[in-house]
Amino acid sequence: MTIESFPGSSGYIDAGVDKKITYFSNTYVLGLTVVAGIGGLLFGYDTGVISGALLYIRDEFEAVDQSSFLQETIVSMALVGAMIGAAGGGWINDAYGRKRATLLADVVFALGSFVMALAPDPYVLIFGRLLVGLGVGVASVTAPMYIAEAAPSEIRGGLVSTNVLMITGGQFLSYLVNLAFTEVPGTWRWMLGVAAVPAIVQFLLMLLLPESPRWLYMKKSKSEAIVVLSKIYDPFRLEEELDQLSSALEEEKQRKNAISYLDVFRIKEIRLAFFAGAGLQAFQQFTGINTVMYYSPTIVQMAGFRSNQLALLLSLMVALMNAAGTVVGIHLIDHSGRRKLALSSLFGVILSLILLSVSFFLTSSGFTNVGWIAVLGLTLYIAFFAPGMGPVPWTVNSEIYPESYRGTCSGMSATVNWISNLIVAQCFLSVADAVGTDWTFLILAGIAVAAFVFVYVYVPETKGLTFDEVERIWKERAWGRNYGSESLLEKGVES
Repeated sequence: MTIESFPGSSGYIDAGVDKKITYFSNTYVLGLTVVAGIGGLLFGYDTGVISGALLYIRDEFEAVDQSSFLQETIVSMALVGAMIGAAGGGWINDAYGRKRATLLADVVFALGSFVMALAPDPYVLIFGRLLVGLGVGVASVTAPMYIAEAAPSEIRGGLVSTNVLMITGGQFLSYLVNLAFTEVPGTWRWMLGVAAVPAIVQFLLMLLLPESPRWLYMKKSKSEAIVVLSKIYDPFRLEEELDQLSSALEEEKQRKNAISYLDVFRIKEIRLAFFAGAGLQAFQQFTGINTVMYYSPTIVQMAGFRSNQLALLLSLMVALMNAAGTVVGIHLIDHSGRRKLALSSLFGVILSLILLSVSFFLTSSGFTNVGWIAVLGLTLYIAFFAPGMGPVPWTVNSEIYPESYRGTCSGMSATVNWISNLIVAQCFLSVADAVGTDWTFLILAGIAVAAFVFVYVYVPETKGLTFDEVERIWKERAWGRNYGSESLLEKGVES
């Protein structure tokens, strides 16, 4: 039976026994999710737009055209900024809240966009990329946490995955913008400069939205938190949520010392959670996703399609498949579960990367008219990656850490993502030059096999579990199943 919204402005969720919470049950929560997800749009637009802009930056700056290192640095400097932004973003979120962190990210991102658009040389452009990266890094930590903390546990996966849909939507939008400006004077400047628009829009909308209710309860004002939560839950469910928050607050008060980064490695259950979360983030990158998105026009050209415009058009198809796959993931993540979705996704990724490797091997061996095999491999790769390994790492990391460690651990795991992203982006062209594109994709396929084993061994199922229940999973893993009266590990698998 589908949930009905009750009269009044709150539109809260009736969690009665005969009611089922669905993705569209509460327009208030969905609205918060979409606005927060604009941070994901910034993330996706930046990763997508540079691939097309780079083709025209090379045409304008001869130094860039003649240097693979400069090309990689223009791409990678945003990742350096994102790495720094993510590392500091966890602390900013815990200290000042999810709302202020989002506003800060918007200001820095918009400033970076203007610097890039006006850059007189490659080095000012690189500085603008650094600023944009700082904004993206903070946003990459903040948006999933903000959404997860406002979402009912039954649909938390789908709502957090909406942020990933915004990322893939941003990538698709970037390719549309790239195509739109191919014949406009100052092509790449427009491509990079218009990125300021969604940042400004999010800044204005975010001023109208509340702070995360969980952060408010733990850090600032219980009464303000209750006002927000009352717009999400019916009175009975609200009481349950407040009981859980009260327990979490009491536990935090009992800690004698302030939270530190060393605690993440010192406390066993936190260490296990971080290992699983950070591992997912690392494997998301090392299985090659942003290699495909950053360099897809270049890969298409390497496959034999030399026209800049045709390369961008084919890359647009790849980005569209990425967004469509994420929509599928939004549905599956709260039905099939995080773990099963990740494993099936990785299985397909392995096969797709092998196909890509074969296509480039045939090209290097003198076979003609095999470029479409590479394009097919890219498309299949996205079709398998997008529903699973796209949303799962971000969803899992938004829900596996205790309240007091959520900002710190989310920031650290996002930093791992960006460091991995940086390594792949900085090395891909160089490795492809050294060993060949065919062997490069085969190496990525081997990494995907390792990722499959990692998820199977270390990542538990968290579908439908409350934050408290997820926390108990790690305590059970750390101290044995006798820790709780009912095994949450089994509950997560069976739910």
